[in-house]
Amino acid sequence: MNILRPLSPHLPIYKPQLTSTFSISHRISGAFLATIVFFFYLLCLKIGLICFTYENFYQFFFYSSKLILISVETTALALSYHLYNGVRHLLTDFSGFFFLRIGRKRLK
Repeated sequence: MNILRPLSPHLPIYKPQLTSTFSISHRISGAFLATIVFFFYLLCLKIGLICFTYENFYQFFFYSSKLILISVETTALALSYHLYNGVRHLLTDFSGFFFLRIGRKRLK
């Protein structure tokens, strides 16, 4: 009797856990922040650190377009999420998974 079953569950059947979703989003926000840091590093190499002392540079760079304001807000959101999720991850690791049990329903 050879029943054709998949070796692993399909994606529509698979129900993602909360911890795996947090882990994936934590990695995505970390990659985004690393890209931003790399961009500013290249910017400093290209124009030099002397430009950061001029007030006109800040006015041009941060107030010249709405796209830059949105990117600064997105970076702040990613930084705060990455920071808080990292602290939550450390607390979860060192507290014996206490925080994961809080929101779960008990099965009877």
